[in-house]
Amino acid sequence: MIVVFGAIGVIWPNSVSPVAPHIPELLGVVMFLMGLSLKVEDLRVLKSAPYSVLIAVVAQYLIMPLLGYAIAICLNLEPLLVAGLVVLGSVPGGASSNIVAYLAGGNVALSVAATSVSTILAPLLSPVLVLWLVGSRVEVDAGAMVTQILKMVLVPVFLGVVVQLVLRQVVERLAPVVPWLSAAALAVVIAGIMSGSSDTILQSGLIVVIAVMIHNALGFCLGFLAAKLAGLQERERRSIAIEVGMQNAGLAATLSSLSFGPLAALPAAVATIWHNIAGAIFASFLLKFRDQDGSKV
Repeated sequence: MIVVFGAIGVIWPNSVSPVAPHIPELLGVVMFLMGLSLKVEDLRVLKSAPYSVLIAVVAQYLIMPLLGYAIAICLNLEPLLVAGLVVLGSVPGGASSNIVAYLAGGNVALSVAATSVSTILAPLLSPVLVLWLVGSRVEVDAGAMVTQILKMVLVPVFLGVVVQLVLRQVVERLAPVVPWLSAAALAVVIAGIMSGSSDTILQSGLIVVIAVMIHNALGFCLGFLAAKLAGLQERERRSIAIEVGMQNAGLAATLSSLSFGPLAALPAAVATIWHNIAGAIFASFLLKFRDQDGSKV
């Protein structure tokens, strides 16, 4: 669905351009639906295994922003694309990482907890990292970024959690359609962003795709390595590798578009498609290997 809507945004930009002014609200819908899916029991790992969550979050916010900056400089991307790749690296993990962690035989509870904690920390860490890494190349309004993340992420997620607690039975009945609603809203967001940079995508799309693919692959590898060096078990390594490699690309695309314009949103727009493809491939790769005790994970 996301691939189709993204293509529509590039090929027929005028058909979806009216969506562009409403992208923040649509992303808020996505995050609200994420809040609906979040259960208190999913966060028990914060008490039972805080060290694992700490490693996941530190790796997330240390590896990916620096990787984004280094790759952008090595590929000699123009300043706005540098900013876009850094924003992609500086946002929290995406909710789809939880599904991929399950498919890969990882620790799903750890993945959910790490995504939740990194999302809560995003208003503080994401703007600071972007300002630090690209503030000398482009103008960064860190204060505005904080406000945008609060409005588009934390408030909707909080409201989703509250609704889920108050109307638990209703939410449980809607649970099967929530992922589809979230995917549909995200697809419209990407179509709107793509429509604003359709000409540029055709000119510089290939190098951006390469940058996003390298960023994602190295994120998987370095995330796994960080978890291994931290002494964590195989299931935790898998979850952390996936959590680090897969970003909340929808947030990154919206944040980049609002802060720097549609060109800067291109890396994240590409990532909304590629991260899910790569996640499935990486999960299949991991499932071919056995845990250290020889049992299938």
